Amino acid sequence: MLVLITVILYFVVLLLLSHLVGKGGGNAAFFNGNRQSPWPLVAFGMIGASISGLTFIGVPGWVMSIDMTYMQMCLGFVVGYLVVAFVLLPLYYKMRLTSIYTYLDHRFGPTSYRTGASFFILSKLLGAAAKFYVVCRILQMCLADSFSVPYIVIVVMALLLIWLYTRRSGIRALVWTDFLQTLCLLLALVLILVRVADLLDMNFSEAMAAVWNDTHSRMFEFGDFASKQNFWKQFLSGVFIVIVMTGLDQDMMQKNLTCKDLRSAQKDMCSYGVLFVPVNFLFLALGILLMLLYQKMGMPLPEKGDDLLSGIVLNGTLGTACLIFFTIGVIASAFSSADSALTALTTSFCIDILGREKEEKTRKRVHLGMLVAFFMVTIAFNAIGSGSVMDLIYTLVSYTYGPLLGLFAFGMFTKGQPRSAFVPYIAIASPIICYIIDYVVLEFTGYKFGYEMLMFNGLLTFLGLWLVSHKWK
Repeated sequence: MLVLITVILYFVVLLLLSHLVGKGGGNAAFFNGNRQSPWPLVAFGMIGASISGLTFIGVPGWVMSIDMTYMQMCLGFVVGYLVVAFVLLPLYYKMRLTSIYTYLDHRFGPTSYRTGASFFILSKLLGAAAKFYVVCRILQMCLADSFSVPYIVIVVMALLLIWLYTRRSGIRALVWTDFLQTLCLLLALVLILVRVADLLDMNFSEAMAAVWNDTHSRMFEFGDFASKQNFWKQFLSGVFIVIVMTGLDQDMMQKNLTCKDLRSAQKDMCSYGVLFVPVNFLFLALGILLMLLYQKMGMPLPEKGDDLLSGIVLNGTLGTACLIFFTIGVIASAFSSADSALTALTTSFCIDILGREKEEKTRKRVHLGMLVAFFMVTIAFNAIGSGSVMDLIYTLVSYTYGPLLGLFAFGMFTKGQPRSAFVPYIAIASPIICYIIDYVVLEFTGYKFGYEMLMFNGLLTFLGLWLVSHKWK
């Protein structure tokens, strides 16, 4: 019952905050927040938007299989954020963009423009709904001690709440609600860490020493180049993942474009990039401490890493207080990710596909339509299940960013003008070719491509655009 009361109170505070900051909403407030957002607020809130419910649940469990080598990618993230701050943001602010894909219209024309926006919409809808599906499942288990709530009711109520606090002023409300949700997320993480350390009879310095001395504290892998955890693969992948999944992602960039000027947006991006590293370190440190706690209490480790944190919280081992903090953390991370995705999808569809940036009635209808689409995809994931199909969907979603990388790179670093009729075919063919190459290479050599496939995907798109930009005799 305490968990249910906490959830209700959290929702009330969220709605109250969005009501206070969302007064006078219109399309300008919905799409770019009237470009008045304080940059420290945006930087802090973006942490929650980046850390989805899957990250909150899954990252601690990664130490079971790959130790702390995820930190190699986090170091690459920092470089990626610098590229976004000093290469992409100046371009977006110079052109006064609301949707970043408008750049493709200026550079290549409407066909390439709509191709890029369509890839984003497909990718974001699938990825955000997949994350939301898993988190709603966890939320259902958190509420199991109070009521037996059907999954579809959880989804409907959660999406209805998101619609209520984003429908009027969109991104302007999100800047503030994301701040609250990031604060709740980090408080939940810290309080769970304190509780686990307490059960291990450790103070903070002793807990960090235990993490440092544990065999799973390995962060760097330089020896085996074939390994997915090889430093250079992880580091470079981290750089490009941030470039495409932040710098070329309307969802992530829309908040940055609400800052009053370029300098503020750059300070926001750099601050957020630096903060992202210690936050992920704490998640991984929690994973090691949880493994030590399992060992101390004589409990077998779960088969799946995703169950490392959720399993021990939901069975009551950490106590009711941690169950409440965990529930708040899951809700905060899920809502911070889903609400910004819904707003970005509405923005991109209105501006990039329909070309109706100033029609408020159209924006409201599209927002509701995207909510329905989000609901349908989430329910579809529930019907399919979360096994290998989920892994396949995530692979397909990650492939869709490759064409965006190729399109933007070709536009920014060449003067070529591809023949527009070929662009959609190149953007579709590139991920398909990447998948075939990955399959063939695995069959004949045993080598499995990891995140570096993103760079290869972008390179194929770039080469395809270059080929159709020349008139061959």
